[in-house]
Amino acid sequence: MSVTPQQPDSSAESRADHALIEETAKKSGLVWVRGTEGPARGLWHVWHEGAVCLVGDGPLEQPLGDLGLTDGGSATVTVRGKDRGARLVVWPARVRELAPHGPEWEAAVGELKGKRLNAPDAETMPERWAAHSRVLRLEPAGESLERPGAMPRGSQAAAPLATSATTRRSRPAGLPRLLFRRRSRSRG
Repeated sequence: MSVTPQQPDSSAESRADHALIEETAKKSGLVWVRGTEGPARGLWHVWHEGAVCLVGDGPLEQPLGDLGLTDGGSATVTVRGKDRGARLVVWPARVRELAPHGPEWEAAVGELKGKRLNAPDAETMPERWAAHSRVLRLEPAGESLERPGAMPRGSQAAAPLATSATTRRSRPAGLPRLLFRRRSRSRG
């Protein structure tokens, strides 16, 4: 009697994949989003009704404009594991921009408002978002691209972006002696 190996249930794999996406996005306060333009950027978000919701562009909010996130467009979302901080799952997303004061917008803003830290205008924040910002939903659009057991080989490190920022320069060799001498004179 021969035993035929069973094929994995694709719907069960799909449910497990979606559960991984949902749980990692719920537990992480930051996701890395790569739109159609520019490098990936870390963005704060909330998981709400099956999608990552985020707010940006506008005064006091995270910039989104240079990522190329447009309504109906696509993006790639990377979520790290909370325990080690390493990339845990990467998934394709469909971008939807929510119309201000619509039912989906109100529900998403209600969740986002609770997670927005240090806002100087906490009570009037939704009005500011409606007037000046964009609220986006990044909905999973297919199976994850990377997940435990299906990660790419190699470091996946990206070159740092060009910046005018510099590191601290070393202090002059004689500075500690000058400071120490001044301190001892003031005591005496």
